Amino acid sequence: MLSEVLLEEFEVLESIYPTELSKSSEKDIQIDVEPEEIAEGLVSLKLTLSVHYPDDYPNILPDLSLSPLEGDVEQSELDDLLEGLTKVGEENIGMAMTFALVSHLREKLAELVQLRDTRRKLEESEKERLALEEEELRTRGTPVTVESFKAWKAKFDKEQADRRAKEEEERLKGLTAKEREEYKRINYRLSGRQLFERNKNLDEETLLEEGTVSVDISQYERTREDEEEEEEHVTFSDSD
Repeated sequence: MLSEVLLEEFEVLESIYPTELSKSSEKDIQIDVEPEEIAEGLVSLKLTLSVHYPDDYPNILPDLSLSPLEGDVEQSELDDLLEGLTKVGEENIGMAMTFALVSHLREKLAELVQLRDTRRKLEESEKERLALEEEELRTRGTPVTVESFKAWKAKFDKEQADRRAKEEEERLKGLTAKEREEYKRINYRLSGRQLFERNKNLDEETLLEEGTVSVDISQYERTREDEEEEEEHVTFSDSD
């Protein structure tokens, strides 16, 4: 037999929630709950609060459970809402508490909807900020460091060497065998500096390029005797 307190509570609840409340047994009810007030444009939620009243109610808490009716709700969110309902029920032990539970749940659902919208706006703002930073980096360029410059220089030198090798290969394809040999002889002959760097002990003859005429510097040296002989043959006029 239902207690007089519970009978009176049912009567009040049915008048407040005529379409939201349904009974599955004498001691079990379900109430569909929505946020009390939300701003226009926000995505709402709707949950079903199931309440089982034990024999000693309202001196003990009723058994409560929540299930999503409209909208996606994570289990962690349901757990938080149930924890809040339990605290409200403990504060109302000894009194009819269902209306207080539903009012609290409506308030918390409104906060959850607002929190989700705020989180969504923050995520969109963060995406825009990252996109702007990425665009700024793309247009401004990456700051050059010693390491990045060395890496770029090595890559650049390799690309240039590959390009020259490819061009030379294409150029050689159009030559005869004899022309290729002549081309290689002319273009691959080492300079004096390259020879010096390869072998610092090379003598002068090694450094001379092909076709260079050697000069005997002794042909241009004058001895002291030659100079004295020339002086003896110098004549002076009477005017001197």
